[in-house]
Amino acid sequence: MFVPFSVADFIERAEGVYADRVGAVDEPQQPATPLGDGGRLTYGEMAALARRQAARLDELGIGVGDRVAVVSHNSSRLLTSFFGVAGSGRVLVPVNFRLRPDEVKYIVEHSGARVLYVDPELDEALREVTAEHRFVLGDDDDLYAPEGAEPRAWEHDENATACINYTSGTTARPKGVQITHRNIWTNAVTFAMHVTLSDRDVYLHTLPMFHANGWGMPFATTGLGITQVVIRKIDGAEILRRVEEHGVTVMCAAPAVAAAVLEAAQEWEGEIPGRDKVRIIMAGAPPPTKTVARVEEELGWEFIQIYGLTETSPLLTVNRSRAEWDHLGAEERAGLLTRAGAPALGVTLRIDDSEEGAGEVLARSNVVLEGYWEQPEESARALAGDWFHTGDGGVIGEDGYLTISDRKKDVIITGGENVSSIEVEDVLFSHPAVSEVAVIGVPSEKWGETIKALVVLGPGGEATEAELIAWCKEKAAGYKAPTSIEFRDELARTATGKLQKFKLRAPYWEGRDRQVN
Repeated sequence: MFVPFSVADFIERAEGVYADRVGAVDEPQQPATPLGDGGRLTYGEMAALARRQAARLDELGIGVGDRVAVVSHNSSRLLTSFFGVAGSGRVLVPVNFRLRPDEVKYIVEHSGARVLYVDPELDEALREVTAEHRFVLGDDDDLYAPEGAEPRAWEHDENATACINYTSGTTARPKGVQITHRNIWTNAVTFAMHVTLSDRDVYLHTLPMFHANGWGMPFATTGLGITQVVIRKIDGAEILRRVEEHGVTVMCAAPAVAAAVLEAAQEWEGEIPGRDKVRIIMAGAPPPTKTVARVEEELGWEFIQIYGLTETSPLLTVNRSRAEWDHLGAEERAGLLTRAGAPALGVTLRIDDSEEGAGEVLARSNVVLEGYWEQPEESARALAGDWFHTGDGGVIGEDGYLTISDRKKDVIITGGENVSSIEVEDVLFSHPAVSEVAVIGVPSEKWGETIKALVVLGPGGEATEAELIAWCKEKAAGYKAPTSIEFRDELARTATGKLQKFKLRAPYWEGRDRQVN
């Protein structure tokens, strides 16, 4: 028997098994949740809203395969749209709400979205961004058909595109990543298995839902009847309060979020909430060893590292502490956990040893994208040879664990030696005064490129350029030490915490045809 996978499977199970359980706890002050009390929606109410949203799209003449864009902070309406839009055969285009209006306009137009949903807080800023139908989230007569309305049936097709997720913009123009129902299903189920989700968990949406569909957690948690707590804007102290108030047990985050929680914990009165209960799943950048150790020791939360890309739905690897590591000290165990991890179930990895792609991580799995929307040449390049080309450099150890050495384009070649910026960043981050760091290559007449570190000091932290360079030379090979250090108040990052190194490098390479030397 063959039954095609569908996004709708997750909400249908939630309604069938957990209809009376609270499915979403929204921000009370954002446009009032359409049903429920105090920003709370049961899974029965969420499923009914998804059907009413699909029925409204029917009324508008939005057919199967048509694109529906939504620009929103985390909210129950965005969460419901995964099922009301994608679950009814349309294609959801979740857009990064932190992009400039012209960038949002590009995505809406490039995707060919016929419907645009906009968060009320963004309505004025995005007034020039339009579509055939444009609605403000919160105007529920526009979003939903009348109560009890039922949408037209959709014959499930697991190979149909469910979502188009635009890459985070660390390159000039984002690409639209086509993720199918099969991709979503495989990612959600294997992710849930590897991090042992159950209906006893409570999930906190610290990760933006627009980013790789919240890594697939909206689907996995819904299918398992897990209460999902929505947080609209990230604040370390507020995360700790949500953990305490709602009994949160699991969250996904970038290293910058963990840093915010660690900082807030310094001022927290009483025991840190969630100790020995919370699992924090981290991705977006390899975390410094110090961060991993602090999460587990100061917060008492379990640290889980994953690696993947928007193009892979995103789960490729998982790194979770194993029984064989229980005897290790905190620092040694933390060092093992900073690796990308072992391949997730159903994922095959290899390292490209060809001269042209030397060191690049290649992947095969049911989570790999269908292609880039309206960009067949880019699709062919990314999927050449029936492998997905990640663009990341890495090494697979004898134990099968993958270590990401760097974005290939970020490897600094100085004096003929390859230097991983991540390695240098980890060394600098281990200095007690350093709060944030980005290592980049800048032009050098003598060395071709030389290493520059951009450093943000923590509150009350003091360090000189000479001191930090000496620190690096003491802990790593001399040629890996920065030749200069620049102190900054902040570093350019994406909404999900990734360093935007192309922006950091740009001033130093201005006027040059290539950003390598």
